[in-house]
Amino acid sequence: MENRLRVLRAEKNWSQGELADRLDVSRQTINAIETGKYDPSLPLAFKFAVLFDLPIEEIFLPDQTELEKIKRQG
Repeated sequence: MENRLRVLRAEKNWSQGELADRLDVSRQTINAIETGKYDPSLPLAFKFAVLFDLPIEEIFLPDQTELEKIKRQG
């Protein structure tokens, strides 16, 4: 899953640590999500949405290859 977290965080001038503190997670978690190594849980995704005042789907973007694969199977 792709995401816009790095851009959104930069717009607020927050470090990864500052964002982590606001969400009560580790800086390593923020780094892993930003780099695509970890997908957040749904409750955490909602926390991001509330914090940035955006719908989840404007923060987290589905992988287009996976979407096409699902469409072909359906």
